[in-house]
Amino acid sequence: MAFRTEMGLYYSYFKTIVEAPSFLNGVWMIMNDKLTEYPLVINTLKRFNLYPEVILASWYRIYTKIMDLIGIQTKICWTVTRGEGLSPIESCEGNILFFLIFKGLGDPACFYVAVIFILNGLMMALFFIYGTYLSGSRLGGLVTVLCFFFNHGECTRVMWTPPLRESFSYPFLVLQMLLVTHILRATKLYRGSLIALCISNVFFMLPWQFAQFVLLTQIASLFALYVVGYIDISKLRKIIYIHMISLALCFVLMFGNSMLLTSYYASSLVIIWGLLAMKPYFLKINVSELSLWVIQGCFWLFGTVILKYLTSKIFGIADDAHIGNLLTSKFFSYKDFDTLLYTCAAEFDFMEKETPLRYTKTLLLPVVLVVFIVIIRKVISDMWVVLTKQQTHIRKHQFDHGELVYHALQLLAYTVLGVLIMRLKLFLTPHMCVMASLICSRQLFGWLFCKVHPGAVVFAVLAAMSIQGSANLQTQWNIVGEFSNLPQEELIEWIKYSTKPDAVFAGAMPTMASVKLSALRPVVNHPHYEDAGLRARTKIVYSMYSRKAAEEVKRELIKLQVNYYILEESWCIRRSKPGCSMPEIWDVEDPANAGKPPLCNLLVKESKPHFTTVFQNSVYKVLEVIEEKPLKSCSLSAFSPEPKDKPGLGEALACLEQTAAETAQAEARAAPSLPQSPSFPGSLLLAEMLYICLASFCGQITPRTGLWQIAVLNKGEGNHWCPHTVVSSQKWQRARHHLQHTLDQSYLEMDAGLWSLPTLWMQKEEAKSFLYMDV
Repeated sequence: MAFRTEMGLYYSYFKTIVEAPSFLNGVWMIMNDKLTEYPLVINTLKRFNLYPEVILASWYRIYTKIMDLIGIQTKICWTVTRGEGLSPIESCEGNILFFLIFKGLGDPACFYVAVIFILNGLMMALFFIYGTYLSGSRLGGLVTVLCFFFNHGECTRVMWTPPLRESFSYPFLVLQMLLVTHILRATKLYRGSLIALCISNVFFMLPWQFAQFVLLTQIASLFALYVVGYIDISKLRKIIYIHMISLALCFVLMFGNSMLLTSYYASSLVIIWGLLAMKPYFLKINVSELSLWVIQGCFWLFGTVILKYLTSKIFGIADDAHIGNLLTSKFFSYKDFDTLLYTCAAEFDFMEKETPLRYTKTLLLPVVLVVFIVIIRKVISDMWVVLTKQQTHIRKHQFDHGELVYHALQLLAYTVLGVLIMRLKLFLTPHMCVMASLICSRQLFGWLFCKVHPGAVVFAVLAAMSIQGSANLQTQWNIVGEFSNLPQEELIEWIKYSTKPDAVFAGAMPTMASVKLSALRPVVNHPHYEDAGLRARTKIVYSMYSRKAAEEVKRELIKLQVNYYILEESWCIRRSKPGCSMPEIWDVEDPANAGKPPLCNLLVKESKPHFTTVFQNSVYKVLEVIEEKPLKSCSLSAFSPEPKDKPGLGEALACLEQTAAETAQAEARAAPSLPQSPSFPGSLLLAEMLYICLASFCGQITPRTGLWQIAVLNKGEGNHWCPHTVVSSQKWQRARHHLQHTLDQSYLEMDAGLWSLPTLWMQKEEAKSFLYMDV
């Protein structure tokens, strides 16, 4: 239960593979998943970037088998009595100390989280190497690591959300950028470096659907280096080829995920490849150097956008359309349902104003600004020489520090992303820590280090950083607690023990992930929003918080085959900022219903007649979707027509009994007021009525909120129907038994040409008492 929202969704697939009879069977189950988007069967390995879960599940199965084989205990568990009427729960030990002595990681969740923490711990060693290599000093590696820890809350959220995709992906981006730095600095390229870059690209892209957008900024930065002369065409062409190969490998490993081929990243690679091939033609253009830069930049920008648009249209892909809409909403007044769901969440809003202040208190921002300004001064100096003197020998000097310019451009790109979308500051802050290592660079600050020992400068800066940095660390260490969510626990327990295993649920995306993980019930929507079809489903599900009519919402839920809807009143009233409550979001999407009361408010008070409340606690209210069953047709075409054989009565009665049983649950619901007492004829042919309803007019038998509405033949008034006669299922059973008791009576040939039936005569008052259920 502690794995909420996307975390719970991703972990559920790890759990599926771990608990499967075999590893291959588990992989087959997640590739043919029927629970995540019921009733669809989807390949979640293709859709959700689940290779980390597949790999970790295989490691876990191998680990437990080896430990069982050599007889080492892998899990230490105990029962915790919680008191206050709560059931006891099992708790298991799972920390790194136990890992060292082969205990504790037998628990799947502990194993899963421990591997993620180990991976991100190794990333810190990688940061040290990165800072050392970039700055040319081990002091630079120390600065990078300490800046990361001093700003830990701004650098990562792996401690709060381990299963998120970036927890697996980002360490490989750090490795990839280190390799790019090495390639830019190297005078001669070796095949090993390019292969390592390809592998790191694949490992970065496979776990995370947004990796393509980060690599787009890298490609753009490298192309800008090429345009202004900081990287030669041969080196850039090889880097582009490596990116293309890694993209193709990911496309294959993701079972042809079309979102990769129609991405801006893929379009950018193709356009840059084309521009490199067209370089001889650009050199023939008789324009200034600056004009040539602008022309190439415009070709890249507009070419990428146009090619992305064309490929999306050709392949009919709109899975990442919401990303473009989200960016559009940042610059213009564009709004729609999907963009508001994003921008109303704090992590997708603009960067908080407090964030730069926190950077400043740890001196991270001032140090990075100093480094950035020094690099920009060098760039401006180089550009001025090229533009004014047209000297080509300056290129060799530029190549000597092309990696520094690349990091400056990458910093600008990450800054833009972080300012527009606060969540992406998780790329900006670590990169700032890497840039801070350059205060140890003799290439940038050699003039200073000739006068002052570099160690003195570095330790003075670190001492100043540590004042606020140590306070930040202490704040992080003081965050200690345990997870508890009793309302959700009650909900999950009720679902597990009070609903069928195939009962289908709908509701808020975070809650659906928990229902799938903990209750193993099919859901129709989930938090992985990068699919056009899923977004359309979610809009239908979230219409419960709109101002639409209950009947309309119910009709759409029935189309999705939803049995239960989990309503959360807080979603109806909470408002992160003006215009961000769910009813206000729906006012933008559905202005025709603006001004009406929100449906969720109405259903919180009274769920009938379209829904029935079957569970409720302080947070959740579970509504059963009442589906009006189609009219049942009981065909007697196979029954014998011979009167002496008592044609079809047994089958007819069995059909009646089945029909009554199928609506037994409906009987328990409260019925609306019945129609006024009908006027009965002098006598009723009950058996004849039953037979006619079954043989010719079975559609007249209709379940209506637990009652049976029966069309009764009025023999005394020319065979007219009295459609308002009402019978309860209990009295229906009495009629059935009474009819069976009279089967041996004589037959009567009916005027309508129907088969002969045993006839039960009832007087007016007796029939009225027998058939009419008075309320």
